[in-house]
Order: sequence, then structure tokens, then C-alpha cells
Amino acid sequence: MSASTATALRDTVRIPTKRHLLMCPPTHFEVTYSINPWMDTDVVVDADLAMAQWSALRDCYRRLGHHVDTIQPVPGLPDMVFAANAGVVRAGRVLVANFTHAERRGEGPAYRRWFDDQGFGTVTTATEQNEGEGDVLSVGDIMLAGTGFRTSSAAHEELRRFFDVPVVTLDLVDPRFYHLDTALAVLDDRTVAYFPGAFSDSSVSVLNELFPDAILVDESDACGFGLNAMSDGYNVVVSNTPVAFHEQLRERGFNPIGVDTSELIKAGGSAKCATLELRP
Repeated sequence: MSASTATALRDTVRIPTKRHLLMCPPTHFEVTYSINPWMDTDVVVDADLAMAQWSALRDCYRRLGHHVDTIQPVPGLPDMVFAANAGVVRAGRVLVANFTHAERRGEGPAYRRWFDDQGFGTVTTATEQNEGEGDVLSVGDIMLAGTGFRTSSAAHEELRRFFDVPVVTLDLVDPRFYHLDTALAVLDDRTVAYFPGAFSDSSVSVLNELFPDAILVDESDACGFGLNAMSDGYNVVVSNTPVAFHEQLRERGFNPIGVDTSELIKAGGSAKCATLELRP
């Protein structure tokens, strides 16, 4: 990157936009099974601390002016707190998740009932394995869709047909980054940050072509769940541990807001995993 390009990126005016978000309280959150490398059933979850951290995250969004809806958690579904996996919502249409692992399959019907009750125009459950915004991230007029661990490549074609938008397939190759939203963060309609080591060489080439000015995050900050972040185009709500990434964001004119999500991270999720955006 040339010095002039770096200066232009640093001086870019970032505009926050109000968002409509869905969250689920961690009332029943615990780690009783292991379906990703971060989950250790021998590690005890502090239920009170998890609720306090989740509440602080919700309150942070509200202070920023975002509208936050909540769904009633269901006993026996400890990962329901990770609302991002519930589906993909765009232009009033909802494609509800079809979970890979049996332990999470009850979440799909629970979230679908909420969408139906809220009067969304078109609500359909995915026929292919699809874990919602965990693997499907909107950047402007396109969707980036991950595959390799949870969401199938066949689901990408279903997304194209259902939403009538271009879908770019990205192959995840490191099981620590089992969902796209653990390896890549959408910061605004033109800017992303990602950890190259989470992707196949061909997918890194695709990302380089689409986003030549992307922020490249190192392995340490990626493993600190820095990329599992929620951005409104200026404010980036992100785990408080990846300090280098916070500085990279400031250098590009974003405003990082660190939050403590240490209890949620015990199950492999942070701010973005706990947040589903309901795009109008």
C-alpha cells in the first residue's frame, strides 16, 4: 500500500448507521458438549458473569442508538445465545438456519417462530446446511459465504436464489475458525478485515481482488476473537483482548469499542456471534 493510499484511508470519514439487531439472553448458556475446538466441557461457565457480559453488550448497542430486540431463550439450547447463527435477514426476507449439529437443530424452529410472530414477509427454513450469519456476511450488494465446516457449498446457491444477490464462496480451512464470522469482519459496505490463515489460498486471492485495502489481522488477534466484531460503519464493537487490531481500526478511521466476552468465548463466540442483524 502506498503512503498516499494509507493517508487517504486513515482520513476517510466513517459514518455510523443505525441498525436493527436481534439477541438472545444466555439464560441457559453452558458448555455441555463440544462441536468446535474452543468448547471444553471441563471448563466451567460462570452463568452470572455470562449474563452480565451479554447485558453490557446489549446496552452498548443501545447507547450507540441501535434498536435491539430479544428472543426468549429455550431450555436445553445453550448455544441459542449465538443469535447470528439463526438465519440471514435481508429486505424483509428471512432464510432460517438449518444447523449441522444435532445439538443445535432445535434453535432453527425457535427462531422461526419468532420471525413468524414478528410478521416478516417471507420466512423460509433453509433446505441445505446453513448456519446463518455465522457463515453469511453482507458487504454492500454482495454476500460473502463461508464453507468448509458448517455451511455447505450447496447452501450458497440457495442463498443466491432466495435473496437474488451475488454470493461469493470462501473456503475455510482452519477448524479454529469454523464460521466465517470468526475469520472475517465486515466494517462497512466496502471494507473488511480478515485473517488470511483461516482461508484457502484461492479464497485469499478472491479476497485480495475484492478488497485490496482490507485490514489483515494476525493470528493472535484472530484467536482473541477480534474478527467476531459488529460494526455500524464507524463504531466497531469488538472483544477487548486483540489490542493490535484495535489500533489498526483507529488507523483506518474506525472507533473500536472493546467489550468483555470471555464467558461466551468459552463456547467459541463473541460480539458478532451474539448478534443477528435484521436488514431492512
